Amino acid sequence: MTDTVATPSLIKTLPGAAYTDPAYFTAEQAAIFETMWFCVVRSADIPDPGSYRTVQVGRESLIISRARDKSVKAFLNVCKHRGARLCTDEQGQVQRSFQCPYHAWTYGLDGKLIAAPNLTKMPDIDRVEFGLTSLPVREWLGYVWVCLADEPPSFEDSVQQDIVDRLGDLDSISHYDVADLALGKRIVYDVAANWKLIIENFMECYHCATIHPELTEVLPEFADGYAAQYFVGHGAEFGPDVKGFTVDGSEGLDKIPTVADDQDRRYYAITVRPQVFVNLVPDHVIIHRMFPLAADRTVVECDWLYLPSVVEAGKDVTASVELFHRVNSQDFDACERTQLGMSSRSYREGGVLVPSEHHIGAFHDWVTSMVGTPVRRRRPCRSPSVRRPRSTPSSWVPALPGPHSPTACRPTASARCWCSRPAGWTGPQTCSSTCRPRSPSRSAPGSTTGSTSRSPSRTWPAGGSTTPAARWSAGRRASTA
Repeated sequence: MTDTVATPSLIKTLPGAAYTDPAYFTAEQAAIFETMWFCVVRSADIPDPGSYRTVQVGRESLIISRARDKSVKAFLNVCKHRGARLCTDEQGQVQRSFQCPYHAWTYGLDGKLIAAPNLTKMPDIDRVEFGLTSLPVREWLGYVWVCLADEPPSFEDSVQQDIVDRLGDLDSISHYDVADLALGKRIVYDVAANWKLIIENFMECYHCATIHPELTEVLPEFADGYAAQYFVGHGAEFGPDVKGFTVDGSEGLDKIPTVADDQDRRYYAITVRPQVFVNLVPDHVIIHRMFPLAADRTVVECDWLYLPSVVEAGKDVTASVELFHRVNSQDFDACERTQLGMSSRSYREGGVLVPSEHHIGAFHDWVTSMVGTPVRRRRPCRSPSVRRPRSTPSSWVPALPGPHSPTACRPTASARCWCSRPAGWTGPQTCSSTCRPRSPSRSAPGSTTGSTSRSPSRTWPAGGSTTPAARWSAGRRASTA
């Protein structure tokens, strides 16, 4: 949980290591990006059978393609023969199959193995079993969502619930008819910052008066520092002299006819975990999709969507695109500047959130419930005669046991040590009596001990005791009782 500090006005952020530690980022890939529904491409990006795009989700490269029956398929981009990567281009078109360039194993658009050198002499090969590894797929809002988990979470209780938590109901977003809009502009940003910094920035507007002069002219209430996401169902109202959501406040484009009267002249911002931003205004919709590639690198694809008639007629969308392009550039520049400070000793224990940012604390709580909390190593875990290798990654407390988390030291009978040992450790398997047991610096997920009261629009709990993180935490508490 997010720590409190001396004053009720301020609550602690995540420590700096959460934004810089490669080991922690790897844990995020395994525990978040590879377990949740992830928005990968716009459905219109793969219009025909055989068209495909490759994307990076967590530690995996995926092929998102359309089969002969026009259904969308998602596969791991790995040949089942010797593990070669099948497609290296970001997008492309194949006729009937995907062929490995190494040994020519060939797969149909449905993923089934259909050909290979001497395959007829190996009748015992199951062509489905040795086909491409397929993944669960959903199409919603005109986008393709995939999940790498063996047992995907409910799409309704995760992706769609984030929309409900923000807008109050699912009908509100249906008024924008997002799936039937057309792509008017796409800009790809390569941001030298951690993905969480980008989400935190999007969730608050404490910075808006400082770095967003154009946005605060269109949405005057943002100059007060409270973001629209702070309140359930609230949309920021356009200024009285503003005609449209454009860089100069001039008239916008054709209004989406199904937008409700109480949604007119308002801007709604929504965060869909773990990597999507939805921005709703009366005449267009802006969708951000983040692709975290490293602890300090995130690629963001931003789509501006309009009525098909607007795009087909070639109407000038420059003024509406320019407004949020400037906002994106200003935000990403701020995130990159912030990333530089995450490795400073000054930020080792983290920073603070002011009251208009307190709802970000719920996001931090959710991250730590999924992954764990990076902690500052206070004393090395070592035997009196054996030193730990200097290459050990920075210590952190895993929320989920598994191959992505450091191996925990085996405790002595009298003390439990939760320091981490590197993979391949050959030293003593029991901590010395002088090794300090770990005292959790944060409350357990779901605990309210020492917390500061908040009034965010959402709490983003870790979930019930059925979640892996909760089961592991419960087992740990029971074993130390």
